[in-house]
Amino acid sequence: MKPAPFDYVRAETAEEALDVLRRHGPDARVLAGGQSLMPMLSMRLARPLVLVDVMLVPAFRQVRAERGGLRIGAAVRQASLENRPDLAGTQPLLAAALPWVGHAQTRSRGTVCGSAAHADPSAELPLVMLALGAEVQLRSSRRRRLVPAEQFFIGMMATSRADDEVIEAIVLPDRRPGTGHAFREFGRRHGDFAIVACAAIVDGAGARLAIGGVADRPMAFALPLPGPDLDAALDDVAWGLGARDDLHATASYRRGLIRRMGRATIEEAAGCRD
Repeated sequence: MKPAPFDYVRAETAEEALDVLRRHGPDARVLAGGQSLMPMLSMRLARPLVLVDVMLVPAFRQVRAERGGLRIGAAVRQASLENRPDLAGTQPLLAAALPWVGHAQTRSRGTVCGSAAHADPSAELPLVMLALGAEVQLRSSRRRRLVPAEQFFIGMMATSRADDEVIEAIVLPDRRPGTGHAFREFGRRHGDFAIVACAAIVDGAGARLAIGGVADRPMAFALPLPGPDLDAALDDVAWGLGARDDLHATASYRRGLIRRMGRATIEEAAGCRD
């Protein structure tokens, strides 16, 4: 199929992009990498009247250290972030997850903020954002606001972003001393959407485990360190996520993956603590 007709605006400044969103509201869509949006346009699952391309906005192309974290602009491609030489030292969880995001070809075009905006419950980057407690910087022509990742993802491909807002940037907190990080994913093939994905952060007090691919959005849980109480806690999590049968896996299979992968991911993160 071909997309329904739409107008195309290539914004050169943030103000130009925001003006388009202000005037057209729900009839406008932001185009960054386009790796999710373009297939949706072609299948007519999305039918905007206006497409505003933000990839040439200089302010959106920046990656910089900020307030003890990494600020990733709206037009930063996944591949450019993956190739940062210091990424594994400051953002080990992100560095571990990025190779699982699609394929090298899609990472060369796709953006981090675009993946957050799409909010697929099986996607790796929203999972990492939730695990780390990232903040989403939203901007409209009226205001700027910061939204924690736990409040940003609200359902199946649904976020708290308003129609006149753009995701200006995402801020991921840097690795804290004494913590370990690990990421694991299971899918039919590398690059497919995850049947179950797990991201873990472990410190001396306990573990934080984020799980994707099961509920209508990624979910995070505080769990005990590896020991006799962990299996029971993971069993509660597996049942609490409300897994359902689908074309890819049964609910029972997903619950089993949560139990096994959850423990393995937490154990790996615990072994990486400095």
